Amino acid sequence: MPLLDVDDLHTAFRTRFGTVRAVNGLSFSIEQDETVAIVGESGSGKSVMALSIMRLLRAANIEARGQVRFQGRNLLELPEREMRRLRGKDISMVFQEPMTSLNPVLTVKRQINETLMLHEGLSWNEATDRSIELLRIVGIPAPERRVRDYPHQLSGGMRQRVMIAIALACSPNLLIADEPTTALDVTIQAQVLELMWQLKKKFRSAVMLITHDLGVVAEVADRVIVMYAGRAVEMADVKNLFKNPRHHYTGGLLNAIPKLGSSLTEGPRQPLYEIPGNVPSLRQNIVGCAFAPRCAAATQVCREIGPTMDELAPRHFAACHHPLDAGLIKVRQ
Repeated sequence: MPLLDVDDLHTAFRTRFGTVRAVNGLSFSIEQDETVAIVGESGSGKSVMALSIMRLLRAANIEARGQVRFQGRNLLELPEREMRRLRGKDISMVFQEPMTSLNPVLTVKRQINETLMLHEGLSWNEATDRSIELLRIVGIPAPERRVRDYPHQLSGGMRQRVMIAIALACSPNLLIADEPTTALDVTIQAQVLELMWQLKKKFRSAVMLITHDLGVVAEVADRVIVMYAGRAVEMADVKNLFKNPRHHYTGGLLNAIPKLGSSLTEGPRQPLYEIPGNVPSLRQNIVGCAFAPRCAAATQVCREIGPTMDELAPRHFAACHHPLDAGLIKVRQ
């Protein structure tokens, strides 16, 4: 049985301008100890999906339906009291922007201690010792001093490390990391990714990594799920996805990766590749394939009938009426 099994998840926001279908029939699973990357451009529904799993979208105008089974229990049907027991202990999340996720008026010690005291039943002094140990594990220098700091006294990289320390404080079974390196420079990005990889092995946690950076995906993921307009369009092991993308959107994403040294080659310079067109409005009731208006291979059937997620090769799924041919993909060099 998978650790996490998401089946036909829909999340919609009712607004004065209409219903926004941010997640539209998403299904996937994550096994124990597996790192699964969720990729797609901004607005594809990645973060909304994660917040739906954590049950952190609770406004009256938000509707989430489907099944999100974690260790066999449907999270969408659990009472809020039970869900609070799971958050931070069995499922933890590293949010996208640590400066807005950390409480600016509480010290680092207070924020880590609260998690440990609530879920592990530690006393204040025991939690403080554990907080210092966690800061040391995530690579923050002088943790005995830094534990008394406020978030504004820390650099962006240190704040992200504090967020990781809080998320891993109770050794969760599943860690959801939402764009954990977006606001960091390249050197700190590499350090944070290496830290997460080491801590994953130490705590034996499964990881859901939400990102738009395919370079990060190639470095750390076991499996990749590509999202577009609230739907999954391709799922594959990371090597197969990069070598043989089968969905035209995935091929476009790979072509859009800037190539190092491309401006130094002889001959006319090639402009950066871009996928033509725009993402459809999620207020529309999309009929057929959501990517059809931007796809050069689209036909009438694509515009009228939504494709199903079919297994085109072992462990390689794509939702496309006219999938790219394996081994014949012309990814730009």
